[in-house]
Amino acid sequence: MKAKKPGIKKVLHAGAGLILLCVLFMFSGCDLIKSFFNKEDEAKQAAPVPVFAVNTTTAVSGQIQDYLALSGDIVAGSTVDVYSDATGKITRLMVAIGDRVAKDAPIAEVDPSRPGMNYLPGTVKSPISGTIVTLPAQVGMTVSQAVPIARIAGGSAAASGLEIRLYVAERFVSKIAMSLPCEITLDAWPGEVFRGSISEISPVLDPSSRTMEVRINVDNPGSRLKAGMFAKVRVITEQKANIVKIPAPAMIQRFGESYVFTVETDPADPAFLLARKTVITPGIIIDNVLEVQQGLAPDSEVVVRGQSLLEDGVRINVIDRISPLSAQ
Repeated sequence: MKAKKPGIKKVLHAGAGLILLCVLFMFSGCDLIKSFFNKEDEAKQAAPVPVFAVNTTTAVSGQIQDYLALSGDIVAGSTVDVYSDATGKITRLMVAIGDRVAKDAPIAEVDPSRPGMNYLPGTVKSPISGTIVTLPAQVGMTVSQAVPIARIAGGSAAASGLEIRLYVAERFVSKIAMSLPCEITLDAWPGEVFRGSISEISPVLDPSSRTMEVRINVDNPGSRLKAGMFAKVRVITEQKANIVKIPAPAMIQRFGESYVFTVETDPADPAFLLARKTVITPGIIIDNVLEVQQGLAPDSEVVVRGQSLLEDGVRINVIDRISPLSAQ
């Protein structure tokens, strides 16, 4: 016997049931997908916002100085050797090293007498006013017109006629000019700064060393500076006043852009602080201090440590506020 074929109605009922099952599965699948994404969003919202620890300082307004650091010896500004007019024996010295003498003041007595010839001692006088810096003569010594008795450094009592002789490398010659101010320090007087200015510039360079000789007048209050001392000199080549300055490490330079991160309160939650990228125009850098020509106002709080990991708008926690310009 032949098997009976299912009826058309039964087939339709079976197909409709299958379609209904597919539809139910699709809706249940959508609900699962929605549930998955909702949970992911909730996880994102629940994740803590990163906070970066930084140190900050304050931009200040003031002046900045560019300078050349040089060194040289203190020498007598103008010296004159004192000679006797006649050959003879020194019988008396009236001065000592360091004494101040006036013009025509007696320096020594020289007896020109010879065997069988007796003469009155002659007086050797100072040709200028100044300070006795060397005194090679001694009582009993025989001198001639070619042997100096003393050396006198000219100048006022306050200045003692002292200068600083130093040499400037060829690459810095363009920065040197007459009357530039100088700051002078010496190991003999630690912690003290003496003042001076450029008084003389050589018109030529030494071809062997490629350096130019420069002389500096130096103020010498109390006559504490002595010829022969070694001096460290800052020649101030440029001064700028009323500029904004910050520690140089605060600046970041990437992709041709110079910027710093400033600090502001989070408008969404005043309990938090944000780092804001602030583009600046940098100027000169002297002793790790940066001049900011544009982009930053005085008293702005600037990140000086920890800024390399920051991005614009991230939250920060200020660990330490460093006093201005001590974060160098």
